[in-house]
Amino acid sequence: MTIRVVIADDQELVRSGFAMILDAQPDITVLAEVGDGEAAVAAVREHRPEVALLDIRMPTMDGIEAARRICADAGSRVIMLTTFDQDDYIYEALYAGASGFLLKDVRREDLVHAVRVVASGDSLLAPSVTRQIIADIAGRHRSGQSRPADGADARLGVLTTRERETLHLLGRGLSNAEIAQTLVVSEHTVKTHVSSVLTKLGLRDRAQAVICAYETGLIAVGED
Repeated sequence: MTIRVVIADDQELVRSGFAMILDAQPDITVLAEVGDGEAAVAAVREHRPEVALLDIRMPTMDGIEAARRICADAGSRVIMLTTFDQDDYIYEALYAGASGFLLKDVRREDLVHAVRVVASGDSLLAPSVTRQIIADIAGRHRSGQSRPADGADARLGVLTTRERETLHLLGRGLSNAEIAQTLVVSEHTVKTHVSSVLTKLGLRDRAQAVICAYETGLIAVGED
């Protein structure tokens, strides 16, 4: 299967460089390169790629709004491009539906790996990004801007005990192999639990599972 990609970045050298790297792979094809968020949404709607690479900060429409529209109606998965791993908009972008983040100075092998991982239906969260999510949620709770809605904790009632344990470990950023080791089960069993958690809670992927684990209070902010 060929992974089809659309790239959106207002820096021509960045998007053309990424396109050159990805097009050199036998299983990846870049369908379009555009320079702003509005054009990105249009390109994704036209080409229906598996993955869209979006710069967070773009003219006309920023990457967050573009991600929100793409994830809502195009079915494509989104990887955000950013200059700093502590970008102020990480939380908003993940909430909009982004499945991962890449720094613009990413190594070529990591770029290719990220596209393949996200196209397969998984998410890509570096530990620094997970820490930023936690910090953002903590700040919002302190300011009263983002508290779980009434009944939010009740969402977890649909999960079995083992599924709650799996979500807790997902929220801490553990991989499937690490979760399997912690729970003393096979990786296949973990994949089954993860899939069930995402389905029952209506979550897109592991990135949104991390947010859910903290917002519902399953993991306390500051928990080791």
